[in-house]
Amino acid sequence: MITTNDFKTGITIEYEGEIYQVIEFQHVKPGKGSAFVRTKLRNLRTQSVIDKTFNSGIKMETAMIEKNPMQYLYKNGEIHVFMNNDTYEQLELHESQLGDKLNFINEGDEIKIISFGKEILGIELPDKVILEIVQTAGGVKGNTASNATKEAVTNTGLTLSVPLFINEGDKVVVSTDTGKYDTRYKE
Repeated sequence: MITTNDFKTGITIEYEGEIYQVIEFQHVKPGKGSAFVRTKLRNLRTQSVIDKTFNSGIKMETAMIEKNPMQYLYKNGEIHVFMNNDTYEQLELHESQLGDKLNFINEGDEIKIISFGKEILGIELPDKVILEIVQTAGGVKGNTASNATKEAVTNTGLTLSVPLFINEGDKVVVSTDTGKYDTRYKE
């Protein structure tokens, strides 16, 4: 059990039968009345974000979330298979549980599976991933304007803007938060 005074960014709580992660919080002490805590919470089951205000000092149940590293093995139709490298136990997740995060994982990548008890809530990606460019238009000759970009498609199907010097077969570093090109990958 924790109180609303103990809120920190990233902490997980159980509230009204749901599991939430605190994204933002602000302790407010008005001139009149009692103090309260204004929060922004992400529902870990639906990924929706809500704004909620709690009275200061209210007790909450912490949600014990586990993050287990697993390796992405392969796709079988709409099912994606992951393996625990320690126990060799395999886990199957449906595409609907992974959503847009599929754009950032390659076979063999290690990611973290987020679970609450036996319930799988989703996956946690690293901040940046390496993807290969499989399709891009050639740069237009004479287009030397600063920050000129072109569309490119990665091996995972993600479409993004890259600088003109990036070609098919190049590997690039992509931010998983924004889905944008970061740098060219050099082995």
